[in-house]
This record gives sequence, C-alpha cells and structure tokens, in this order.
Amino acid sequence: MSALSTSNGLDARKWGILLVLCGAIFLEGIDVAMLNVALPAIRADLGLSTGELQWVMSAYVLGYGGFMLLGGRAADLFGRRQMFVLWLTVFLLFSGLGGFATEGWMLIVARFITGVSAAFMTPAGLSVITTGFAEGPERNKALLLYSGTAAGGFTIGLVAGGLLTAAGWRWVFFAPVVLSFLILVAALAFVPKSDRPDRTGQRVDAAGAVTVTVALVLIVLGVERAAHSGVIASAAILAAGLAFLVAFLVIERRSAEPLVRLGILRNGPLVRANLSAMLFAAGFFGFQFLVVLYLQELRDWSPLQTSLAMLVVGVDAILSPTLTPRLVNRFGNDAVILSGLLLAVLSYGLFLPLGADWSYAAMFPGLIILGLAFSLAYGPLTIAATEGIAEEEQGLAGGLLYTAFQFGAALGLSAVTAISVAATHGETSAALLDGYRAGLLVPFTAAVLAAVVGAFGLRSRRDTAPECAGLTVASH
Repeated sequence: MSALSTSNGLDARKWGILLVLCGAIFLEGIDVAMLNVALPAIRADLGLSTGELQWVMSAYVLGYGGFMLLGGRAADLFGRRQMFVLWLTVFLLFSGLGGFATEGWMLIVARFITGVSAAFMTPAGLSVITTGFAEGPERNKALLLYSGTAAGGFTIGLVAGGLLTAAGWRWVFFAPVVLSFLILVAALAFVPKSDRPDRTGQRVDAAGAVTVTVALVLIVLGVERAAHSGVIASAAILAAGLAFLVAFLVIERRSAEPLVRLGILRNGPLVRANLSAMLFAAGFFGFQFLVVLYLQELRDWSPLQTSLAMLVVGVDAILSPTLTPRLVNRFGNDAVILSGLLLAVLSYGLFLPLGADWSYAAMFPGLIILGLAFSLAYGPLTIAATEGIAEEEQGLAGGLLYTAFQFGAALGLSAVTAISVAATHGETSAALLDGYRAGLLVPFTAAVLAAVVGAFGLRSRRDTAPECAGLTVASH
C-alpha cells in the first residue's frame, strides 16, 4: 500500500489529489451530458439520420470502452500520473476539434479519439484512488465522492448544454477545453509522481487490444444495422464480432503478458459488478437518447427546456456523496446496488405508456426515481468491481469496469436506435411515438436483467455468510 494510505482520514494532500481526479471525471460527465442535449441541433445542422446521430454518441463510448482495457494496463505499466496527464492533454485537443466539424464523419472521428483518450485517462485516475487510499471506509469515501462528482458533471452539463446549444451547438465542444486545461494544470501540481514501474520482461498486449476493440465495434454495429441491413447482414456482422471476441480470449490465454489475466474473471463479485454495470449503462444511455429526441423533435421543446426537464435526474449529485455512503455502511454494498437496479426497473416501467402530450408532472416521477437509482447503483458498483483486487491489478479492474459501462452504453444506444427505427413507419407524430415506445422496451429489459444479476450477488453473500461465521468462530 502506498504512503498515501497511512492516514485514517483525508489530509490536505489527499484532498488535493482527489480534487484533481474528481475534476477529470466531472469533465467526462459534463461532456457527455452537454452533447446529449445538443444532438437534435447537430442533426439539423449537419443533416444526420437517426443512425448517424447515434454514432456521434456511440463513437465516443466505443473508443472509451474499446481501449479501456489497454488504458488500465498502460496505467499499471507506464505510470498512473504519466498516463493521466498525457491523455488528458489529448482529450483537451480533440474535444475542441469536434466543434469545427462540418460533416458528420468529422464529428464522429473526433468523438472516437476523445473517447480513446478518456479510455487511458480514466482508469489511470481511478487506480490513483484505489492504490492511494486505504481499502475500507477511506477508499469507499473517496470512490463515492468520485462517482458523485461524475453525477454532478452530468447535472451541470444538462443545464450548460441547453444554454450553450441555444448559442450554437459548437460551443458544447469548445467549453470543455477551458475546464480540461485547468484540470491539467492542477494535475501537474497535485498528483504526485510515482516510482517508475519495473517493466522488465513486460509488454503491452497489442494483439489483445486490437481484437477486443474490433469485437466491441462489430457487435455494436451489428445491433445498430439490424433495422437497416436486414437480419442476414446484421447476423454476419455480429458473428464476425463474436469471432474476434473468441480470438481475443485465445490470445489472452496464450499470452505471457495478457491484457486481461483471465484468472481475474474467477472473482464472482467483480464479474457480477461488471455485468450489472454493462446492463445498467445500456438502459441509462438508451433512455436518455430517446427522451431527448422525444422532447425536442416530437414535443418541440427547446434545448434549454429539455435540459431543465432532465435536471431532476441529477439528484444523484447530491445523494451519491451523502445518502449512499450511509446506506452502504448500514445495509452493505450488494443490497444498495440491488435497490438501485430495482428503482431503474420502476423508472423505465413508468415511461412505457409514453403519451404524445405528456405533461412534465407525468414524467417527473420516472425521472426522479432514475436519479435515485443512479445514486444507489453507480458508486457501489465501482466499489464492488475493485474491492479485494491486488494493487498491481487495480488498473485492470478499473479498465474492466469502465469497459463494461461504455460497451453497455454503446450497446444500449444501438439497440434503442435499431428498435425505434424499425418500429417507426412514416414521419407523422404518431409514427415517431410508436418508435419511441418500442425503443423504451430496451432500457426496461436491460434494467430487469441487471436486477437479476444483482440479486444473485445478494444471494451469494447470504449463502457464504454462515460459512464465514463458522470460520470466524473456529479461528477463535
């Protein structure tokens, strides 16, 4: 354990480090939220179809999720601070370049590279926390503050996105440049230099990184193309994606220095946390995508009105660092995660009978329940996915978690797009509403599956409790 973890509390030095890392995850949250609100304006200006519009979001999350495992490994091999600072700089540059796009493909490429930079930056920052703060209450406090800051970024991003889009959607890309620069300066000042890792006999698993990235992209593409290319073409793309996934597993099994040590997947809590995170993100991102299109393109709400309507989801920014830690201490991590997933089921279920002229009062219960669900699930999932993992594999554990989140987000976006497009027959308001209703089945189904996985985690903990109690008594 590093020297940072010798104190039971958070001293000034630790607060400085946590401030920088929270700033980075805040940047990610505000970036995604602002873009989400601006999507209809981008579509109108660049003339994008629904499928192309989906790729503006999916390019980022695929770059993020596709390279996250490599990012986690790079943090362990080349130094956490070094990777954090380098890729924060890349994030800054390409976030700004997205604002100059004049064609859809330019914006998609810029978003993909921005996502790749986040894939290296985020696990490096997360592993600074998980190696620099003592496992237990101290680390849990840091991680819950970290996740709460991400939620705060999303909340502020909703409002900022509405205001900036009213001035011009390109400002949604220019504004994060200033924040990125301030965080970069603070990182150089506060994040301590670590000893250069011993890389003797170690290497980067490039073959594994390429095959897993191609696999994720093809799987998401196959799902999205289902509504455009027909069943046979979509199935062929999915089969190719699965073939690359199998190739990745074979490479990892044979590699002396694998990108993912497959033995880590024997850790039941880690696997359950990652599956739950993937399904939760699929529902959350898919739901946001549809609701924004519903409000702006069917209801003719302005970007600012849409931002203010979605703002209630950001209640998690308040609850994550305040209520969630108390619930985790009182009821345990698994119970809190399951509660959050069940609330997500309820939230999406309330939106299934979506009407053409729903009042905000009709939407409010589902939106605020979703904010509560996020506050109960996101931070505790981060704890569950990294708890009990050796220090030298914290980068890998963080990489697996964020790969699950981002792949789930991309999968959810592609699935709601495919289903809503397939169910939309015509350009009338009634046809659009039919498409949105059909698409909303995706987040509902994803949340149900996530809750099932979470329930297995709670059951497993209960089943092992008597055994652990017996071992405890025997040891005395």
